Amino acid sequence: MDFLEVLHKVSQHSLGVLGDHLIPKKYALLDLSESNKSLLKVDVSCSLKFGNFVDHYLQQHEANVAFGGYLEQRSLYRRSIHFNNPSELERNIHLGVDLWSPVDTPIYAPLEGVIHSFKNNIHFGDYGPTIILKHEYLGVAFYTLYGHLSLSSLEDKQVGQYIEKGAVIGALGDASVNGDYPPHLHFQVIKDIQNYYGDYPGVCSRLELSFYRTNCPNPFSMLKIDY
Repeated sequence: MDFLEVLHKVSQHSLGVLGDHLIPKKYALLDLSESNKSLLKVDVSCSLKFGNFVDHYLQQHEANVAFGGYLEQRSLYRRSIHFNNPSELERNIHLGVDLWSPVDTPIYAPLEGVIHSFKNNIHFGDYGPTIILKHEYLGVAFYTLYGHLSLSSLEDKQVGQYIEKGAVIGALGDASVNGDYPPHLHFQVIKDIQNYYGDYPGVCSRLELSFYRTNCPNPFSMLKIDY
């Protein structure tokens, strides 16, 4: 069965990663692409000013969560050599969906699975604390990645640990630990994890896009977002 078919079927049984099945939330679509001219007035290199922008956006839209970002081409990564190494082609195309919500917001497993790996990715602009779950559905294995968590999210975790659908797997971290961003979750689906452990590219260059858009399809349908 084609992986997109599997993802479509499994999405029918997934839960919202922000616990929408427990406390309904209102979502607002947030455009962080370089084509959004309103971002020209925002210093996204400063997590405080960037956070004020996100908070104001949520207030304007009377929402609890801002979301978006799949395959967005973003300029905000230019602040970090992790994405903008002069010796390499710039990585600026976002491969997951971001969910912008207050610090310490709990994160729930949308499906049952096991912990594949976890790691604190400490580069400036990187994920910070990250957990990757492995799932199996209709005989097909795939992975979900949760980035920008709190440090405490990694405590008492074990590789191979069973995670029940709907279980809390962590919480959102603040700018001091999450790569220097306003609090948010980077959620990404991965077909082939390759040799990565506790990490996987969440941003790619335009030359890599053909591979990554196939290996990391749009996870939106799994998130149960109603907006």
